[in-house]
Amino acid sequence: MRVFANPVGAGQLWFDNLATNDGTPVAYDPQARAFVVMPPFCANRERIGCNWIAPEQGAFCRSCAMTALAPDPGIPNAIPNWAQTEVAKRWVLDNLGRWHWFRPEDPGTRPVFHLLAEGPTPVPMGHAEGVVTVSVAEMDPVLVTARRQALEEPYRTMIGHMRHEIAHMLWWRLSLRDDFLDAFRAMFGDERADYQTALQNHYENGPPADWRTRFLTTYASSHPHEDWAETAAHLLHLTDIVDSFVAAGLSSPELPGQNWDPYSEPNPYRLIHVAATLTIGVNHINRSMGLSDLYPFVHSKPALEKLAFVHDWLRRGAQGL
Repeated sequence: MRVFANPVGAGQLWFDNLATNDGTPVAYDPQARAFVVMPPFCANRERIGCNWIAPEQGAFCRSCAMTALAPDPGIPNAIPNWAQTEVAKRWVLDNLGRWHWFRPEDPGTRPVFHLLAEGPTPVPMGHAEGVVTVSVAEMDPVLVTARRQALEEPYRTMIGHMRHEIAHMLWWRLSLRDDFLDAFRAMFGDERADYQTALQNHYENGPPADWRTRFLTTYASSHPHEDWAETAAHLLHLTDIVDSFVAAGLSSPELPGQNWDPYSEPNPYRLIHVAATLTIGVNHINRSMGLSDLYPFVHSKPALEKLAFVHDWLRRGAQGL
C-alpha cells in the first residue's frame, strides 16, 4: 500500500486516515489514488468511519456500495467489527485496483458482499456466483486466536479472509473466458471434483503427507478451488508487502530500483523472489519482539509455478487482455 501526500500541507497520510494532522477532514479518492479535501463524503463516514469519497453527497462510496448485507446491529460488537471489516475490504479492493479490477475501466461484474455478525452459530464464509460472505466476528482477536489454534493455521486475519474470498470471485470471473479453464486445470487440477466430499475428507483426514512439496498451505491441498484461492491470496500478500516496503521509504539490495512498482512488474519470479527475501528479514525483526513471523510460509517449486500462473491472470484478466 502506498503512503499518500497531504493535500493541504506537509506530512503524509496513511490509507485509513480521516483527517490530516491539523484536523482537516479528507477522504480517499480510489480513482485518483490520492486524498482530497472536502469531497462528497461516503454516507458511512459517521457510522463506521469510511474514509472514501462518494459520487455525490449522501451516497455510498465505491466500496460500501458493494455491501448488500450489513451485520445486525443488535449483536454485540457488530458495528465496530463491521467498521474494521470494511477497512480490510477497502484495502484489498484498492490493491486489486492496481491491476484494474473493479474500477470503472473494468467491464466485468463487481463482487457483492454479505458482511454478517455471528449469533449463536458461526457464519459460513465463502463465495457463490459473485456474492462474497464474510463474518465480521473475525475481527475479534480472541475468536481469531482460538480459531487459528483450532485449525492449526499460522496466519488468520481479515485482510487474509478478504483476499481469499475475493480470489474465489476472481476465479468465477475468469472462468467465463474461453481460454482460462483448460490452463487452470492443467496447473491446479479439475475443479469439477466434488467440493463437499473433498472438504469433508480434508477435515476428517488432514492434508496429504507431502503437502509442503506441492501447496502453500494445508487448506490449499483440499480442492483445486481452495488451492487457487490460497495461491491468489498469497500473491496479493507478497505484492502488497513489497509495495508497502517501497512506499515506506525502506531500501534493500534486492529491489530492482528505487521507485520500482511491484504491481507493474511483468516477471512473477522476480516479484516473488524479492518479496520472499524481504519477508525473511522482517520475520527476523518480528522475532526480536517476540512476535510471530509476518509471513510464515515456504514456497516449493510447484507453489512458485502456481503463484506465477495467478500473477499472469490477475495482471491481465480484469481488462480481458
